[in-house]
Amino acid sequence: MKKTNLLLVLAFCSGFLAIGQTKVPFIEDLLAKMTIEEKIGQLNLVTPGGGIATGSVVSSNVEEKIKAAEVGGLFGISGPEKLKIAQDFAVNETRLKIPLFFGSDIIHGYKTTFPIPLGTASSWDMDLIKKMAETAAKEATADGINWNFSPMVDVARDPRWGRIAEGAGEDPFLGSAIAKAMVHGYQGTDLTAKNTMIATIKHFALYGAAEAGRDYNSVDMSRTKMFNQYLPPYKAGIDAGAASIMTSFNDVDGIPASGNKWLLTDVLRKKWGFKGFVVSDYTSVNEMIAHGLGDLQDVSALSLKAGLDMDMVGEGFLTTLKKSLDEGRVTEEEITNACRRILEAKYKLGLFDDPYKYIDAKRPKKDILTKENKTLARDAAKRSFVLFKNHNNVLPLKKTAKIALVGPLANNKNNMLGTWAPTGDPQLSIPVLEGFKNVAPKAKITYAKGANITDDAELAKKVNVFGTRVDIDKRSSEVLLQEALDLANTSDVVVAVVGEASEMSGEAASRTDISIPTSQKKLIQALVKTGKPVVLVLMSGRPLTIEEEFNLPVGILQVWHPGIEAGNAIADVVFGDYNPSGKLTATWPRNVGQIPIYHSIKNTGRPAPTEAFEKFKSNYLDVKNTPLLPFGYGLSYSSFEYSNINLSKKEIIKGEDVTVSVTVKNTGNFDGEEVVQLYLRDVVRSITPPMRQLKGFKKVFIKKGETKKVDLVLTADDLKFYNSNLDFVAEPGDFELFIGTNSNTQLKASLTLK
Repeated sequence: MKKTNLLLVLAFCSGFLAIGQTKVPFIEDLLAKMTIEEKIGQLNLVTPGGGIATGSVVSSNVEEKIKAAEVGGLFGISGPEKLKIAQDFAVNETRLKIPLFFGSDIIHGYKTTFPIPLGTASSWDMDLIKKMAETAAKEATADGINWNFSPMVDVARDPRWGRIAEGAGEDPFLGSAIAKAMVHGYQGTDLTAKNTMIATIKHFALYGAAEAGRDYNSVDMSRTKMFNQYLPPYKAGIDAGAASIMTSFNDVDGIPASGNKWLLTDVLRKKWGFKGFVVSDYTSVNEMIAHGLGDLQDVSALSLKAGLDMDMVGEGFLTTLKKSLDEGRVTEEEITNACRRILEAKYKLGLFDDPYKYIDAKRPKKDILTKENKTLARDAAKRSFVLFKNHNNVLPLKKTAKIALVGPLANNKNNMLGTWAPTGDPQLSIPVLEGFKNVAPKAKITYAKGANITDDAELAKKVNVFGTRVDIDKRSSEVLLQEALDLANTSDVVVAVVGEASEMSGEAASRTDISIPTSQKKLIQALVKTGKPVVLVLMSGRPLTIEEEFNLPVGILQVWHPGIEAGNAIADVVFGDYNPSGKLTATWPRNVGQIPIYHSIKNTGRPAPTEAFEKFKSNYLDVKNTPLLPFGYGLSYSSFEYSNINLSKKEIIKGEDVTVSVTVKNTGNFDGEEVVQLYLRDVVRSITPPMRQLKGFKKVFIKKGETKKVDLVLTADDLKFYNSNLDFVAEPGDFELFIGTNSNTQLKASLTLK
């Protein structure tokens, strides 16, 4: 098939085209030839199984359905040979020869696995995040995949929710910047290029606010909270040009997202102007039955009319829409509009020109797991680490030290990649022991497991659904511990690699107890009692409750789940080849009773003025209001001093920007990077304001002893918010600006909007 409109082709090649604003003649001609059954077939997304597991069910008779023009796309399989077979069925054995597109969950890298997204967000480095997305797209498209179910941009403020690992954390401003960087990385400026792919903003909407942190649970919030605190990253991804949106499992205002017309039509299409296509999450249309909205025909019709274009795996569209059309419950125009958007996406990818453009047997060897890609993975990992504590400056270690390397994650390949790395191979990862030997070959390193990740066999069974992540040793816990202590007593320093297994966080991995498992707590306490210097290398997919460990005389380096180059990157930081620069993007609570806790909380009418308890103030009897570690927190081997905050204008009128400058001096003994953070407080406004909101940041490299002036621009839109009428406004009045090293900074200036 050939495109007929040269101007449209040129427009695609020069950048993004807002498909849907102007109908594409080629697509309209194709739609005119299609039967209603063929149109419905394009709305069906299936997975054949036997490949990448992303849900609890798989599709049946996939080959026959493709040949019958009942499939619009496939996901869960990869590789040129397999995908060519499927594409052959579509373009050679169907009447209209409409090509399939092929999707996948490429959450933090393809075969070259990067740190989990919560980790990469902690780098606060948008250029790095964009480069990782570009690399993931290059690798995935080399294996035939042209549609990515990423980025996940859900704002998450409850670390009990396992999927906090997949996103950018708690803040809409930072989350918006990351959404934009990832969309630009995946899609580039030309979706017809063979190394770019469709990005999917997910999960629309509010999935990160599931009640009680329990996955798939209900969500209930005001619309002002939605628009001010939860929706901005979705809109940022759409404004960046994302061609696809995936709905969420939860309800929004009492109606599940996949069937929510206010969400998918009124907000997404009419208010925000989205012109791409909307796909359900895995069987989320069918799951509306359990929500209480009717049978499969009911919920399928409801979803189509709401604005859903493609049904993932559930096949409710395939099996019921024709009946609903005959009964007048849906219209042919609604089916045609959904089909049009699917076809336009395939057109945008260039699949009608060449259905096999992504299927090239030579590309995998050339583009996947290259030395360059692994170098990027190592760099990304070390930039994601956050130094929590450096007791007695125990870090960095000398490369000639006698080191006891202990812990259940110290020599463990199975947990380095982290959750939602279905396309990666854990056995290709570099464990910590190997990394230490690579980076410090002259050090005397001895290893002992010391403890199991958990001794709870029932928990281990749940965690090991996708393979062994928790291996309970046949030796007793006493034997494991004694082996570690024997090594510790004869070493200069102890490095204990502890924390969560990779699948203790992620989808369907909610936890009410987010502390370090008891088996590892015992190990840590015993190691400290030896009197040797102790460093905790902490792995997790979420904030943990570590107040007990934090109060011990130890160093703590948070490394998340670092990806394929885990061991090398950890060694780079532990031995001082790289000075840690990561900053938290989610607040760490003292205990689960403080949850939800985040930096942009609102004040109450009875605020607690200090950390000391006062009756009839908003505080707890048993714990401080403040978190253990605030948003934006992260130490360095060096130290940074802030001074001289200045504004280019102290009074502005609506529509004006203002430059906020600050002097930052590296007062330590190491060159290093610092993330300068700008926060705003609207002193008086028509709806209650947050105490602080992130409104700017910049990562700067400063040599030891050097002083730099750092400028951040506060734009006119940064002063705006959605009022009770959902108008995006800036109200005249006074603002307080805070700039510094984390969200608790006290360096302040005042600004007035006239």
